[in-house]
Formats: sequence, structure tokens, C-alpha cells
Amino acid sequence: MLKTYSLKHDKGEDIKDLIIAYNEILNSMLEDIWDSIKWKKTQIEGKKQFRILPNYRKDNLFKKELRDKYLKDWKYASHWVDSALKTAFSIMDSWKKNYVKGNRKMKCPKAKRLFIRVKQTLCKLEGDRLRVTISPGKFIYFDLSKRYFKLPKNISSSGIGEPIITLDKLYLPIHEPNKNNVKYLAEKVAWDLNMFSIDGYSPEAGWIKIDTKPLATVHISSFEKRRSIQKKASKSKKAKGVSRKYSKRERNRARKHQVEIARVINSVARNNGFEDLRKENMYRSSRLWNRQISRTDWKNIKNRVNNCIELPPEYTSKKCSRCGCINKDLNGSKVFRCKNCGLTIDRQLNASINLYLSMEGVPHQISWWDSNILPTLVGGYFLTGVEQKTPDELARELYEVVKPKLYFGYDRYSDSYLSMPI
Repeated sequence: MLKTYSLKHDKGEDIKDLIIAYNEILNSMLEDIWDSIKWKKTQIEGKKQFRILPNYRKDNLFKKELRDKYLKDWKYASHWVDSALKTAFSIMDSWKKNYVKGNRKMKCPKAKRLFIRVKQTLCKLEGDRLRVTISPGKFIYFDLSKRYFKLPKNISSSGIGEPIITLDKLYLPIHEPNKNNVKYLAEKVAWDLNMFSIDGYSPEAGWIKIDTKPLATVHISSFEKRRSIQKKASKSKKAKGVSRKYSKRERNRARKHQVEIARVINSVARNNGFEDLRKENMYRSSRLWNRQISRTDWKNIKNRVNNCIELPPEYTSKKCSRCGCINKDLNGSKVFRCKNCGLTIDRQLNASINLYLSMEGVPHQISWWDSNILPTLVGGYFLTGVEQKTPDELARELYEVVKPKLYFGYDRYSDSYLSMPI
């Protein structure tokens, strides 16, 4: 398992020239790769429309040509050119993946941020110091003695990944041994991401709900404080400093919740499936809705989850998990009702079941749902809606019939997310 930790350093002036030179050849390589693209007109599967898709050179001969080109007049170690070449193709692969999804334009990507990626052949771990080769016979040392994390015992240079260095920070990836004795509730769980909760499902674990209202409250309260201060910020320099203080406090408090929520998710399943949500595709004409979307921390939570699998988000809430029929007339209802098979189910639970089916590649079948999903729902379930609480009593609400098997809420005394009774 690879974990990345960040540390501040004071070597910015010593590596500034190298970082600038690295950035220049990296962007030049991106332009060369872009010039090698051959655009192909391809029909979209199942539709009449066509798309123009890119195909650029990735063969070893092309890579050798680029390497030889940029080694000329290069005054630093040659391995930096190899690192820039690897990074350039990584950036292009990422751009192509997002372009195919419709999230990038037909424009050459550019590395705007100043950084260097250090190959393992360029660095060596010496106790509490990381030695990085700048040029043959010239080294720079980064002090790790003030780190906030522990290094595994007897770790060597092969125990770290490829560090990334900016002008003020060092990002150090460390290979940590997997804990094989960890007992998970399930091998796989699919998670539905919502404004105020994260709902997971698998037949082994059942329905799991994590309450994220405390995390949303952090952003809401901080926004209200900043808004009152920003009205005075144009007239007072002190107000600007106070606003920055509140913004930093918000980030720190939100990070605590993100880490705790990710810890809960990591403890539930070995593999976790999430919707591949893009905020830019979710904005509407409503200012309130857009503000709520911008406050969400889905990406930050996913980045802290191990073995994360991205799943297509289309119709996860509007599709019946039992028969596959789509109901577009939900109108913000918390309950999903299928007009085809009569299923009435919590909307977020329905979405998480749909994501689990997508994760496993299982088609929608009524017989399969009744034999595999129905027995895992706590309290039983009735296709015609909320019918019975006991044989002689009517249920008043959906939660009286179907409840989450596990509910995790925030405990302010222990400052962590714990399993709680419903």
C-alpha cells in the first residue's frame, strides 16, 4: 500500500533553476506529443453522432527521439529528462481519458504548476535525510527528522515511491505493508454520494449510512462568517487577514472530517466503488444549488480511500434497482417508486444498489433482486410500499420497515465517526 505524506522544506532557492528548466522541457515535450496526434472520426456506440478522437505516438522509437532531443545542452542529470518524458505521457494519457468523457477541450495540456518528479535512481534515503541528485556529483539533502509520520522499520530507498518536489513542499510516497489480518465486513461495497450522507450497499454488509451533516455544517458556518467579514474587507486590511484565517480554519476542520469518513469506509470493505461525479456538470441556474455542490468534499474523501473504483453515475437514483425501469419524475422525493414493478424504496439505498450492480456487472433482474437483495434489507420489505410494521399494525414511515444495517454518526466528544443506534 502506497501512502503519500507532505513536508515543508527550505530548499526552494537551491532547486528553483532545476524546477524551471524541468517545467520548460516538460511543456515542450507535451507540444511534441500533441503534434504527433492523428485525429480519427469515430461513431458513438448506439448513436448517430460522431466524435473526433486522438491517437498519438507512444512507441519506443518516438520516446528515444524525444529523449535525445532534450538531452542536448541539458546541464543536469540525464535522469531528469527521463522523468519529464514519463510525466509528459502521463499528463497526455490523463487529458485523453477526460477528453473522451467530454471533460476536456481539443487543446494541448500544459503543466502550469512548478514541480519536479524524482525518479528512484535520483534519490536515496539516508536515515532522516533524503538525498536527491541534481547533477553528476552534486546533491541536495532534505531533512525528514521533523516529520509527523513514522517510517516503516528497516525501510530502504526501494521502500519509497517517486517523490514530488515543489518550491516549498516535498511529497514523499511510502510503501507501507498491507495489514492482511484486517477483517472487512465485505469484499466490495458501492457508495452513493449525497449532500448530507454517504450510503453504501453490498449483500454481505447490507445498507450502510454515514452521516456527513457535520462536514457540511463546517462549510456552511464558515461561509456565513466569511460573508459578513468580506463586506468590510474592501475597506480594511485587517478584515482580509481575518477572512484568510477563517478560510484556513475551515480547510483544517473539513480535513479532519474527510480523514475520519475515509477511515470508516476503509474499515468496511477492501474495494470501494464510487460515482464518477463531476461538479462542473452538475451546476444549474439555482445559486443555492450551485453553492451546495461547490461545498461537497466527495473528491477529497475518495482520494483518501484505498482501492477506489469509479462507476458511471448516469441514472443511479432514477433507475429501479429491481427491474431497471427509469423514473424521471422523482421531484426531489426521498422515496423511489417504480411504476413498472411496484418497488418502493429509499432513494439513496436504491442508488447504492444500482451502483453495486454496476460494480459487479450484474443486469437488472427481478428474480435475482428478490433472492439476493431482499433478504439483506433489515426489517424486511414490501413491494407495494410501506405496509406493515407488525402483522396487525400499519407502518407510518419507510424507515420503520427498512433501516440501515449500520449507521455511522459524528461523536463530538471523541472527535470521530462511530457506529450508532438508529
